[in-house]
Amino acid sequence: MSAFRGHVDDYLRLRRALGFKLEREGQLLSQFAASLEAVDVATVTSELAIAWAREPVGARPNHCAKRLGVVRRFAAYLQTIDPATEVPPPGVFPARRHRPTPYLWSQTDICRLLEGARALHSPVRAATHETLYGLLAASGMRIGEAVALQRDDVDLRTGVITIRHAKFDRSRLVPLHPTTTAALRRYTAERDRLYPRPRSTAFFVSSAGTGLDRSGVGETFRKITIAIGVRTATVHPRIHDLRHSFAVQTLIGWQQAGLGVDEHLGTLSTYLGHVSPADTYWYLSASPELMELAATRLDARFGAER
Repeated sequence: MSAFRGHVDDYLRLRRALGFKLEREGQLLSQFAASLEAVDVATVTSELAIAWAREPVGARPNHCAKRLGVVRRFAAYLQTIDPATEVPPPGVFPARRHRPTPYLWSQTDICRLLEGARALHSPVRAATHETLYGLLAASGMRIGEAVALQRDDVDLRTGVITIRHAKFDRSRLVPLHPTTTAALRRYTAERDRLYPRPRSTAFFVSSAGTGLDRSGVGETFRKITIAIGVRTATVHPRIHDLRHSFAVQTLIGWQQAGLGVDEHLGTLSTYLGHVSPADTYWYLSASPELMELAATRLDARFGAER
C-alpha cells in the first residue's frame, strides 16, 4: 500500500468514526491517491489537486467544485501530518448549490400512486411497493431509511419505528399514525403468508423474499408515475418528493390551525431527522400554498397597521 492510500484509509476511518458514511468521498479519494501515484509525487499540491478536480475534460463547474472540496478536506487533514501539503484555495470553480424543484404530491396523486403499486403483477411486489410508498408519504422518512428497515425496527404494538442508521449515522424514533400502523400490520400478515420462511430479516421484501434494492424501487416508482400520468416530459417527480410533501402538508396544517410555525419547527426537524432546523426551513419556501397562507396571516395581523 502506498503512503497516500494509507493516509486516505486513516482519514476515512477517522471521519467515519465521527458518524460520516463517506461512500462517494471514499471512491473519489481512492482515485485521487491513484492519480498521485501515477505521477510519482511525494506531496499534495494545489496545482495537482485542481488539475485532478477538472477531470474529465469539459466537466461542469459544480462537478469540479465537489471533487476539489473532497480533496481540500483531505489535504487539510494531511497537512497536520505533512506540513508541506498544500490545501487548495476555496472558490476555484464558480459553483452554486442547486436544489431541484420538488413535486408536491396531493392526496389524490398519492392515492393514484398507491393504486399503481397495487396493480403490479407479483402479489408480494405489489404489497411491498404500495406499503413502502404509503409509509414514505405518511411519515416523511427517507427512502434509504425505509429500505434499510429490519423487522425488529418496526414495533407494531406501540406504532413506533426505530431508524438506527440515518444520515450522519444518527438514530431516531418515528411515531406513526394508527392508520399507518394498521397498514404496516396488514403488509406484515401478507408478507409472512407469502414467505413463511423468510430469506431476509428486512421488513420490506422483494418478490424473491430478499431485501429490496434501492435502485429497483426507484425504477418501479418511475414506471408507475409514467403509467398514472404524473411523470411527463417536463415534470419529474422523485421519491424524495414524498418526504418533501409530508413536511409541507404538516406546515400547512399548522398554519391553518393558527399555530406558530417557528415555535413548532424544531419538532418537525427532529421528526424528519434533520441535523439543524435550518434544513427544515427550506420547506417554507417550496410551496406556493404555504407562502400564501403565511402572507394571509401576516396581512391579518399587520394589515390594519399599514
